[in-house]
Amino acid sequence: MPMQRRLPKRGFKSALLKLNAEVTLSALDKLAVLDVDIPLLKRHGLVKENARVVKIIKTGTMTKAMNLTNIGATAGAKLALMAVGCTFVS
Repeated sequence: MPMQRRLPKRGFKSALLKLNAEVTLSALDKLAVLDVDIPLLKRHGLVKENARVVKIIKTGTMTKAMNLTNIGATAGAKLALMAVGCTFVS
């Protein structure tokens, strides 16, 4: 039997996954700032220092409006953010 069929199969995990970070709505609501960007989230300890891409997920509630710069959101989180008046700036 050929060598490639005898050896066990292994999956693939991208090295870029460690550069992604998630922030919940409830953690974002605790910030007392109006303009939110990735360096601010790093300073407050909500994402790791090596994070390059940040996405907001819908866990918890949001009560105040913010300006989000270069931060993505899931579909449910985007609806919750727009309901309280948050704006997304690229």
